[in-house]
Amino acid sequence: MKNAHPQLVVPNRRRVPKCWRGDLESVLIGRAELNRRTRELAKSIEADFSGRNLVVVALLTGTVLFLADLIRELRLPLHLDFIGVSSYGAGTRAGRLIFNKELRLDVRGRDVLIVDDILDTGRTLHAVIEKLRLLKPRRVKVCVLLEKRARRARNVRADYVGFLVPDLFVVGYGFDFAERYRNLPFIGVLRPEMLVPKSAGAN
Repeated sequence: MKNAHPQLVVPNRRRVPKCWRGDLESVLIGRAELNRRTRELAKSIEADFSGRNLVVVALLTGTVLFLADLIRELRLPLHLDFIGVSSYGAGTRAGRLIFNKELRLDVRGRDVLIVDDILDTGRTLHAVIEKLRLLKPRRVKVCVLLEKRARRARNVRADYVGFLVPDLFVVGYGFDFAERYRNLPFIGVLRPEMLVPKSAGAN
């Protein structure tokens, strides 16, 4: 089975649930679309890794909702491990990358699937791929839920992509802003004014 092409998402004005209308501009990707696309990605991965014992390496922490849905759809033997990478910068700007959670599993000679929430600048995925290659896996492939291409700083490609999205600040389904909104069952677009720091003394 050939890998399904990523779905291009066009922003629209889908109705935001009432309790989130003050924070979100719109719903970019609904729950039904996320479920359908995750199943399609799982089928492509199964076809490529059929009969093999796969090591799934997930990046913490934004990927956890997507990861949980994806691996429930995978009908092949797998081992799961996590790697943590933090970017220390100012505000929403990227900074120095620090690995704060290392792998426990030995991936030497094994097939590895990296699962991440988004491929944006490519800096994080590039660092993770380079680190894993030093551990001598048999092959490494990458699956991401979202891909943005507007700000790419590293030559990184994903083998499995859920949705191509424009350069918007998205939240929900694992994506956060200041550790909020991860629990939303859809992916929404955050209002620009929510990104502006509140003045000193504001609640």
